Amino acid sequence: MTITMLEMLAYAGALLILFLTPGPVWVALLARALSGGFRGAWPLAVGVSLGDIFWPLLAILGVTWIASVFEDFIFYTKALAAITFIVMGLLIIRGADKPIRSDGRLTRPGVLPGFLAGVTVIIANPKAVLFYMGILPEFFDITALTWVDIALVCGLSAAVPMIGNLLLAGFVGRLRGFLTSPSAMKRANIFAGVLLILVGFIIPLT
Repeated sequence: MTITMLEMLAYAGALLILFLTPGPVWVALLARALSGGFRGAWPLAVGVSLGDIFWPLLAILGVTWIASVFEDFIFYTKALAAITFIVMGLLIIRGADKPIRSDGRLTRPGVLPGFLAGVTVIIANPKAVLFYMGILPEFFDITALTWVDIALVCGLSAAVPMIGNLLLAGFVGRLRGFLTSPSAMKRANIFAGVLLILVGFIIPLT
């Protein structure tokens, strides 16, 4: 083991900030929590945790090298992520007054559909790609990591967002009756849309 406790704590803090930044996972989690309560949202949180293991493992095993070889790789990834967030925000605001459908692909009831939705949304999440490929190497010397270090990094990468996602799902599930009223749903959608648009504009500056 080569990484220190201080490095792990600093990385955990960065993961917490990543979780608190609105993105596709938030949208998916809120959609399932509003349509099916905590029971409908927890499988998604578990599915997301698998992606949170996949991305840091991929970064450690080689994607960082690819990014160092192709200098424009991160630039184009940021540009794509920014466009994705802005478009998502505009689409959410556009449909702010539309109720969440309980039979949609994202909100389909059941453990397996929720789990698969979580895996899909994190694998395709540009925020996760940027974080793990661009920021993870700033915390650790990837070339010196042992398999124990890699296991700890991947475990922490999954644990911090998963705890946050489960807490968020439980909170939204308890407020489900209030949040699903038409006026509250419209305000929540507009707020989420604006946040996503802001994230889209901030990404190129980071």
